[in-house]
Amino acid sequence: MPTTSAKPKKGGGHRPTSAATKSARHAAPGSAAEIDSEIEAGKETRGARRKRETRQRLVEAAFRLMAERGLDAVAINEITEAADVGFGTFYNHFESRDQIYAVLMDTVFENFGDALDQMLNDVKDPAEVISIAIRHTLMRARREPLWGKFLMREGLSSRILSRGLGVRLMRDIQAGVASGRFNVPDPIMSFIAIAGGVLATISAELQLDSDANSSLNQYGLSKQDIPERAATVFLHSLGLTFAQARNVAQRPLPIIERGRTI
Repeated sequence: MPTTSAKPKKGGGHRPTSAATKSARHAAPGSAAEIDSEIEAGKETRGARRKRETRQRLVEAAFRLMAERGLDAVAINEITEAADVGFGTFYNHFESRDQIYAVLMDTVFENFGDALDQMLNDVKDPAEVISIAIRHTLMRARREPLWGKFLMREGLSSRILSRGLGVRLMRDIQAGVASGRFNVPDPIMSFIAIAGGVLATISAELQLDSDANSSLNQYGLSKQDIPERAATVFLHSLGLTFAQARNVAQRPLPIIERGRTI
């Protein structure tokens, strides 16, 4: 993802420097920035390709382990074993377990959240903003169960309001309160209730997937309309009448362009 910087020739003045070259000046060997700039410059070497593939294996291994067990329960040696690389190789790409976790957060949630923000840029109704975000989140968790498990793990952590999708949900609730669209006397508790409800909904879908005879079926829970039903209930909790909430939750859903995900 990086290039090497070109040194000026002695006595010959400075040559034009590309953006990729500039970004590489501070790129550590084997880092994502170094690998990216080499690809951008169209000259990825065999060594750079190996570094990129090794780094990706580490990220994917960390993702699988942390989705199942959480950040604090996963050791670096477990990540390297799952990626089938030497222990020391980890430090060629990441300084610590927290750093690879930060990369995962960007890959798993920040990119998804940014794509949602871009898609919702022209949506003016705060209720529709939250409805669309919730429905897309639940639909992605359905398509990619491991992503859903990672979200459940992260959503139950103390980091929920520091980055990721939780920050965006709190922002959108506050925007709805400020505009008068939501009647919420206690925004932080409304946030906790909705965030917890989204995670519980993902858990219920996973249960339906794993157990066709789940007791949830007897209560009329069907995967077909879970995103709309969940969005309806959450909007109702923010002060909309049930009819208003259902109307918003059933509006056509914009299509989010799906980029590459791990």
